[in-house]
Amino acid sequence: MRLTPAQIDTIKSTAQAVLGEGAQVTLFGSRVHDEQKGGDVDLYVETVQPDLMKKIRCKVSLQDQLDMPVDLIVKPYGDQSPISLIAKQEGIRL
Repeated sequence: MRLTPAQIDTIKSTAQAVLGEGAQVTLFGSRVHDEQKGGDVDLYVETVQPDLMKKIRCKVSLQDQLDMPVDLIVKPYGDQSPISLIAKQEGIRL
């Protein structure tokens, strides 16, 4: 995984602060693979009640703190959409 412990802490604490204490964050995409280079931070977050304005605030805050692009997908717990299944199967829960 190509994130530092400090970046992981920032991601988790920001997601929980903005999206709610129960927010569960999964990293997926290119940053999961150590052998790849570059790329944005792809995050899948499950929460009780997704809210568009909270998602936007979280994304902007993460991009500012991490100083890199962030793709943020926020879905309710148990979502079975294709992107949810891919993120949960191929990703790493933070």
